[in-house]
Amino acid sequence: MSVNVNRSVSDQFYRYKMPRLIAKVEGKGNGIKTVIVNMVDVAKALNRPPTYPTKFFGCELGAQTQFDSKNDRYIVNGSHEANKLQDMLDGFIRKFVLCPECDNPETDLHINPKKQTIGNSCKACGYRGMLDTRHKLCTFILKNPPENESGSVKKEKEKKNRKKDKENGSGGEAANRDDIDAPDAVDGDDDDEDWAEETTEEAQRRRMEEISEHAKNLTLSEDLEKTLEERVNMFYNFVKFCHNNKKAQKYLLGGFECLVKLYQIQLLPRVPIILKDLYDADMLEEDVILAWAEKVSKKYVSKELAKEIHSKAEPFVKWLKEAEEESEGSEEEEEEDEDNVEVVYSSSARELKMETVTPVKQEKEEDDIDIDAI
Repeated sequence: MSVNVNRSVSDQFYRYKMPRLIAKVEGKGNGIKTVIVNMVDVAKALNRPPTYPTKFFGCELGAQTQFDSKNDRYIVNGSHEANKLQDMLDGFIRKFVLCPECDNPETDLHINPKKQTIGNSCKACGYRGMLDTRHKLCTFILKNPPENESGSVKKEKEKKNRKKDKENGSGGEAANRDDIDAPDAVDGDDDDEDWAEETTEEAQRRRMEEISEHAKNLTLSEDLEKTLEERVNMFYNFVKFCHNNKKAQKYLLGGFECLVKLYQIQLLPRVPIILKDLYDADMLEEDVILAWAEKVSKKYVSKELAKEIHSKAEPFVKWLKEAEEESEGSEEEEEEDEDNVEVVYSSSARELKMETVTPVKQEKEEDDIDIDAI
């Protein structure tokens, strides 16, 4: 009986199916173990090696695992029910098989042994990202990377082509070797004509004139020999279009998120510092930053990474809001002081004088009023 790979989808016509796990308990006492009979078929449906889900069961259950790839026997020590293992398999599929963007299982793992990272790419939506390597299974995956099926298929094709070439060449070359004659010379008076390009100054100037102005900008110039400060000023001239342009500033924030995605380890802890520098350089306005911080978007990066970037930027956003509130409070105090200022005109004075007058509270009227005194 087959089930949906993503069991949270209840559609019976769901295209991604896998066989239900079949577990068989063998042995007694301390030697009891659970053999997953159809692990090869399940792993084939998930496009993963059968050792990965088996090792995942061992990590989750705290049990030892055994692999016998020749006899297709994948064993987890201890007695475990098939339903329990099936629920655990859902966790493996959610972490290591499903795409975080489209939830389709058409993903491939890419191992980088030098950087000790595991990449994940989706054939359905084109997503490319990195897996969280904190799980114990990731160390096993790094030591035992999956075999690249596309590479193995290419190698097999190349081997077949070589065999065909050898078979065709062994019989055909001997028969046709006598029929092939050396080509005759085209011109007997050829004195090793030089086919290289001219390197004279006139030839170089003529070629440079043919290059368009746009291509000239792509050639290397003396900018690399300039100081760091001069190169930073050149970079600022490229990005100064963000000044007083909120739409361009939004695109700048999107590009900043993409840059953090490429260098997460280095840039993620420094998100508030970088935003502060962009704010001080007038490349980002306060309104744009606050509007960006209110809503997490997955337009440029995954939603999980966007949440991490926003959480790292919270101290800077909080500082911006407090500074805005303080400025509003100071403006209100200045307005109150202006209300208490009264202009006094004097005929003897030549210059106007400003005097602050404190409002005098009216005394309470006496309770007993003398009618004769009116």
